[in-house]
This record gives sequence, C-alpha cells and structure tokens, in this order.
Amino acid sequence: MTLKKFINKPENITAELLEGLALANPFILEVMPNNLVVSKSLRTANRVTIVTLGGSGHEPALEGFVGEGMIDVAVVGDVFAAPGYKAVFEALQLADKGKGVLLVVLNHAGDMLAATRTMEEAHKAGIKVSMVVTREDVAYAPRSDADRRRGLVGCVPLYKIVGAAAAQGKSLHEITAIAQDFADNMATIAVACKTATHPQNGSAFSVLGTDQMEIGMGQHGEGGGDRQKMKSADETAVKMSDLLIADLNLCAGEKIMVIVNGTGATTIMEMLIIFRCVHKHLKAKGIMIVANWVEEVLTVQEQAGFQLFFARMDAQNLWYWNAPARTPYLVR
Repeated sequence: MTLKKFINKPENITAELLEGLALANPFILEVMPNNLVVSKSLRTANRVTIVTLGGSGHEPALEGFVGEGMIDVAVVGDVFAAPGYKAVFEALQLADKGKGVLLVVLNHAGDMLAATRTMEEAHKAGIKVSMVVTREDVAYAPRSDADRRRGLVGCVPLYKIVGAAAAQGKSLHEITAIAQDFADNMATIAVACKTATHPQNGSAFSVLGTDQMEIGMGQHGEGGGDRQKMKSADETAVKMSDLLIADLNLCAGEKIMVIVNGTGATTIMEMLIIFRCVHKHLKAKGIMIVANWVEEVLTVQEQAGFQLFFARMDAQNLWYWNAPARTPYLVR
C-alpha cells in the first residue's frame, strides 16, 4: 500500500522523528543510542530524576516533554510499541544522580512488561527507584478495578507536577507520594469520530461509519464499546464530563484541572468549543476549573477526536503545575 504521508522509509519513522526533535531543540535535549531522549539539564542535576517510556506515534508525547521541569529521560519504542527493558534500564542508570529515580509508566501491557523487568534489574543493581503507573481511563474498567485501566493523557500533567517537585528538592519518597496521589485523583475519557491509520503500513485501527462516533477509545485506536450516532459538541462534552464527575465523585466547591487533548485530526476550533461547554457545565455544578490545557498533547496519529481529562487540584499541585518548565512542547 502506498502511504499518503510525508515520510521516507516506514521502518525509519521513529529514528528520523527523534533526529528531527533533537535538531529542532538543540539547547533542550539530545538523542542517545537506543532511542533515549535526554534532557540537557540532566548533566547538572542534583535531585530526583524522572524517567518514562512508551512507543512513538503519539507526538508531541512522550518525548516532546523532555526538558527542564519535566522528564529527564524518555525511552522511545517503535510506533505504538514499548521499548525493550534493556533500554529502560540504561535510562535509569543514566538518570541516577544519587537522589533516586521516579519511573512513570502508562498502564499498557508492553510498557508494564518492560517496566516490571526493568525494576527487577534496577533493584539488583542497587539503583534507588520507585514506579508510579497511570491508569485513569474510566471507559475500560471501574475505579474498583484500577489495575485494568489504561493510561491516557494523564501522564503528561503528572510529568509536570513531579518534575516541579523534583526541582524543588523533594525526596524520592515525597515525590512518589505526590505522583501517586495525583494519579489516584485523575480520570480521562476519549471519543473518536474518525479512525487513525498506522503510519508504517496504512492499516486502519477500526471502522467508524460516516454518522458514528465512539466513546471510550484507547490510546492506540482500540474500540471503546460505546458506539453511537454522531452527537453535537455540547451533547458529547456533557456526557463525557458526567462520566468523569461520577468516576471522581466530584462535588460542588471542588477545584480541578481540565485538559481537552486533541488526538491528531481535531481542530483547535472544535477543542475550544468543547472546553466552552465543559466550563459552563462544571460551573453550573459548582466545580471550579483552576488549571486548563486545550491542545494536542498526546495523539493517536490522525484520529479525529479528543480525550477529556479531569484531576483534583490542591494548592501544592497548582503551584507545581505553574512552576517554570522548558520542553519542546511546554514552556512556562
């Protein structure tokens, strides 16, 4: 099949996108062998460091958030594929500055397999490391069965919060507790109205009719189980918001972060219309938005749709969220 994409050889996609990322951001990061994307600030780090892993194909995440105040090392696998544990172990060795390393992992089978094996090897080697898993997809399993929940866009604000806590000099124990508390108080639901294709072979992830959308989509185009006729922006936003409110048991007076994350082929126009409705819907319920992000953060190639993310925010996490950072796709 001839792919209508601006690529060269399909097998070189990951290597070439990482080379381009490094060339575009020479003062922020560098790419090392085994697809390790490393923050230039790691050289002088005297603090807890942050490592993550995952497949390519979700740009700007995950490697686009490597830099000061967020990720120190991202281990990048092939398109939608987890990297091998040896590369992740190498990343932990590189990141270890004597203060400890936090490994942030999205709950997907390949990522978890690599991370679990890496943790075993790290403990044998005497590396001080802890692991936090993001599993906030409300569509896949109830909160009581969180081990089965998939990780979606929630990993990215978590990187920002733990990166700021590390920059402040918090211990590994403290940062792990901050990360776990944030992870336990976030929820995401996704919707798509047009499927994506795999950039290496052109195969479609699923088939949606011209008048259909599906709520509950996964990070790799997996079906969500709630296929229905296409709804308006307001109808979709209200339904998805209510699922997150119920999952988090949000009440009037609470303060939250909201992210509308475009998954690749959704315009800013659409995302802002969605955010407008979410804002009004939450305000009517007495729930206050104290932080927000409306952008493509973690994509699924050219899938048309978005992920809606809510998380409780206290004063400490809000401070961390607003703390300085410098990465290719988030500067504040």
